[in-house]
Amino acid sequence: MGVIGWIVLGLLAGGIAKFLLPGRDPGGFIVTTLIGVAGAFVGGWLSAKFLHRPIDNHFFDLATWGAAIAGSLVLLIGYRILFGNSRD
Repeated sequence: MGVIGWIVLGLLAGGIAKFLLPGRDPGGFIVTTLIGVAGAFVGGWLSAKFLHRPIDNHFFDLATWGAAIAGSLVLLIGYRILFGNSRD
């Protein structure tokens, strides 16, 4: 799966992460989407590096989706902890 595939996967994973963690995020929709894309890359890299699960070349691989969503959740939670709810 190429870079464009990871970006699309990240957009979808960011949307799923936002669905699983509802609420107002500092930065809004655009930042949350970018966090999803970054989370997909980070989750895929961590999965390949530490879990010895190579990144599959198939877009619909369940482990790849799980890693992307987990990475998005971790980055979204970290972002909320660091920057708080600044949209009051």
